[in-house]
Amino acid sequence: MRLIDTHTHLDFPDFDADRSRLLANATARGVERMVVLGVYEGNFQRVWDLACADDRIHAALGLHPVYLEQHRPEHLDQLRQWLERLRGDSRLCAVGEFGLDYYLPELGPDRQQALFEAQLQMACDFELPALLHVRRSHAQVIATLKRYRPARAGIIHAFAGSYEEAREYIKLGFRLGLGGAATWPQALRLRKTLPRLPLDSVVLETDAPDMAPAMYPGQRNSPEHLPEIAQALAEVMGIDADLLAEASSRNACELFGW
Repeated sequence: MRLIDTHTHLDFPDFDADRSRLLANATARGVERMVVLGVYEGNFQRVWDLACADDRIHAALGLHPVYLEQHRPEHLDQLRQWLERLRGDSRLCAVGEFGLDYYLPELGPDRQQALFEAQLQMACDFELPALLHVRRSHAQVIATLKRYRPARAGIIHAFAGSYEEAREYIKLGFRLGLGGAATWPQALRLRKTLPRLPLDSVVLETDAPDMAPAMYPGQRNSPEHLPEIAQALAEVMGIDADLLAEASSRNACELFGW
């Protein structure tokens, strides 16, 4: 089984003690590439250093809505400078992680929207995919995407919406990131939606170290777990795990231009 983990945070300190061992084990288990996403200006360099040190790793840079209080106006300028400096470098694969989070009440929606649109414009300007965090904000994200219509589209990370929302994203060219969430039996709506999704619309992800799947409850998530996640999701979708892995990897390569 050949796999691509389209969403990780391998730069986080959770992995400092055993990152090399983890990467070797993930590769041995068929995970050929991993995307590491920036979430605030202070971790851009760590993300980029990882991509430069290991050809299995690709970098995305963005300003995550959960870190809203840390972001400053100049960080958008610095993000644009990073994207300009790295334009054309194959190790940079996307803008992200950014988006809208309406789950946490302390995150002001107006400030989030301004940050979201500024980064969406950068994705358009630099012709890069957008890797989007969407939590309880599908309607607003879809409405915004319809205004901007980024040519390279991107991925809706940790998709957990309805089939109708999935269909809107697919119409806009976006892939749906599937990971640990749907491995849990209580994710009833998502588990009903998955079998209805066309295979050319999905990619696999872990969100490591977060979103541990049901088979590793309470543990640090890792790209090493992607084969088990793929197997569990394939069972929910009623297809062979190898078929899901092949489709996901093909979709990821098409999106990122690999």
